[in-house]
Amino acid sequence: MLADTRRLQDCFAALDFFERRGIEFVVAVNEFDGAHRYEPEEVRAALDLGHKIPVVLCDARVAGSGINTLVTLVRHLLTLTPAPPSYGAPA
Repeated sequence: MLADTRRLQDCFAALDFFERRGIEFVVAVNEFDGAHRYEPEEVRAALDLGHKIPVVLCDARVAGSGINTLVTLVRHLLTLTPAPPSYGAPA
């Protein structure tokens, strides 16, 4: 979910969407030129997020920043996915 710290109140509908459906997500805090910068933990507190949900800083205009956000999401999802059983391993 992309969060705009200038309008955090608008994020709650998106958070509800994901949480009600049990869809895992990360919060990407889009940093705008000239806007106040917040630490991820400040945004976590303002949105009342649990510690399991990653909060990352990004600039949606920069491709590398978007890639970093996607990598964070994939890593988060992998930590929640159980490892497949090992077939053919000695007992």
